[in-house]
Amino acid sequence: MSINQPGQITGIAMSGGVDSTATALILKEKYGAENLRGFFMRLAQPDFEQQLARVQEVAERVGIELHVIDLSAAFEENVVSYFADSYFSGRTPNPCVICNLKIKFGLFLDAMVAAGMDTVATGHYARLLHGTSCRLLMGVDQRKDQSYFLARLSQQQLGRVLFPLGEMAKDDIYDFVEAHGFTDFRGKESQDICFLENTSVSAFLEDRRNIAVSGAIVDTEGNELGRHAGVHRYTIGQRRGLGIASSAPLYVIALDMKKNEVIVGRDTDLLCSEIELTEIQWFNGEVPVEGEYLTKIRYTHRGAPARLTLEENNCGRLHFSEPQRAVTPGQFAVFYSEEEVIGSGVIQ
Repeated sequence: MSINQPGQITGIAMSGGVDSTATALILKEKYGAENLRGFFMRLAQPDFEQQLARVQEVAERVGIELHVIDLSAAFEENVVSYFADSYFSGRTPNPCVICNLKIKFGLFLDAMVAAGMDTVATGHYARLLHGTSCRLLMGVDQRKDQSYFLARLSQQQLGRVLFPLGEMAKDDIYDFVEAHGFTDFRGKESQDICFLENTSVSAFLEDRRNIAVSGAIVDTEGNELGRHAGVHRYTIGQRRGLGIASSAPLYVIALDMKKNEVIVGRDTDLLCSEIELTEIQWFNGEVPVEGEYLTKIRYTHRGAPARLTLEENNCGRLHFSEPQRAVTPGQFAVFYSEEEVIGSGVIQ
C-alpha cells in the first residue's frame, strides 16, 4: 500500500515513554492531530494503572484520542509462556523478538487496522524503505538500533508501518520532546522485560512453577565443583553467583537439562567459531546466495563477519572468522548486508 498519503489515519503505539511521545509529536507536526489516534496495549505490566495514567496524560497533551487494547491473555500465552518454557528447557529466550512478532506487529497491529487505521507508527529505532517490498535497515543511532528485534517480522506485517525515529539520534529525541514541554524523560529508560518489574528472573519463574531442583555444577571434565538450586537460574556466560572457590574466574559455558547440570569453565571455553541454526528465514522471502554477512548473535552484540552455509529444513551453520563469546542457545542470529537485515535464525 502507499505510505504517507494525505488523509490517511495513523495509529500510534504509545507507552508513555519518550520514544512513543516523540513519535506522536513528530507525526502531529507532519499530519495534524486530527489524522492521528493513540493506542496502548494492556499486557502483563505490574504497574499497568500508572502506565495508563502516563499515556493518557501524553495523549491529552498531544491532543489525540487514546484507545486501550487488552492483549493480556494473548501476551501470557505467546510471550510469557515462551519465556518460562525456554528457561526450563535450558535455553535463553528473547521475549522482545517474540512480542514484536506475535503481539505488537501481530494482534496489536491487527486491532489498529480493524479500528480504521491506514498506517501504524511505533517508536522503534530502525528504518523502513517501502517499495515493491519492504527493506529493514539499522537505525541511524547505532547505540539504540532495534532492527535486531524486528528481524523476524514479515513483509505483510511491516507493509503499513512507519518508524519516524529511525533517522534520529536518542539525544536529539530528548531535545525534541523538551522543546515541546515534555521535560521529565531524561534518565527514565524503560525496562527490557516489561513483566519483570522489581522481580528477578529466577523468582518470576519459581513463582510460576515452584520448581527449584538442586543439581551439580561440574567442570568440562565432569568433576563436581559445587551445587546449584535449579538450572533455570543460570545463563551462558554468567560469572556471578556460582558459589565456587577458584584460582581463576569461572563462567557458565553450558546447561545440561537431562543431567540437571551446570557446566562451568574458563573464559576461553566460552569462545565458539561455529554455530548451528534452525528456523532460518529471509526478510524478503527470497533465499540469497550463501556468503558472508555481518551477524549479530544477541541484541547487544556489535556484530561480526560470518560465512553462512545452508542445510535442509531451514537449517544452517555460521562460521565466524574470529571466535565469538558466550553463544547462547535460544537467542536469535540476525544477518545483515551492511546496514540491511537479510535474515535470521534460532541458535541451537
